[in-house]
Amino acid sequence: MTADPRAHAFNSAAAQYAASRPAYPPELLDTVEEFLQRPLAEVRAADIGAGTGIATRLLRRRGADVIAVEPGEAMAARFRRTLPEVPLVRGDGNALPLATASRDLLTYAQSWQWTDTTRSVPEAMRVLGSGGALAVWWNTTAFDVPWLRAQHERIARHCGVPPRPVTRPDDGEAVRRAGLTGLRVTRRQIRWSRVVPLGTHLDNVGSRSALLALGTEAMSAFLDEERHRLRALFPDEAVEEIYVADLLVAARP
Repeated sequence: MTADPRAHAFNSAAAQYAASRPAYPPELLDTVEEFLQRPLAEVRAADIGAGTGIATRLLRRRGADVIAVEPGEAMAARFRRTLPEVPLVRGDGNALPLATASRDLLTYAQSWQWTDTTRSVPEAMRVLGSGGALAVWWNTTAFDVPWLRAQHERIARHCGVPPRPVTRPDDGEAVRRAGLTGLRVTRRQIRWSRVVPLGTHLDNVGSRSALLALGTEAMSAFLDEERHRLRALFPDEAVEEIYVADLLVAARP
């Protein structure tokens, strides 16, 4: 979906991604249904950059008629093993392999940032029918939690990139960064958490594109050090991961 090599790094860890990545809170899809003013059971959806099917599965559980689009070979193979009954086509958000006005909802879970919005926004509007919507969302780290902020800063240093700001962008800035200026957009931020074993948490951390792009040796060194640090914080090895799911839903004009 982009020339950035990190966008394809996930293919080297498809099984790990499927096993350790978090899903999304029910309120997120509640908001999408409110925006569409109909239940997802009445919606033709396409999950773009579907990966291993985490968001696709949630759409299907709501009754949506869903098709998946995924560019990565290994991610697509994992998806087919996990959700063999869901149609999947290879492609990306910059040139959707879908017919014009064929879908009511397009979703991009953790994948919108890998698109070129000068191409992906017009493509989304082409594929959406009248009254349709584009929903993009991310699980973002709750940086007000001290240990999560400290971990994020360690990851950034290890990867040689600047840490993200603690302050979240306001609604207008979030819409601008997403390339959705000029559209009718609703934003919702949903705080939620899950408790997982320490090993699952470390697998989740290790499935991030910036660490995957470093290679196995550099990533393993970081995760070994992180395991020792977190055992001191979580002696029972039960880690509470706290997220803010950041959702933007845009209407087709």
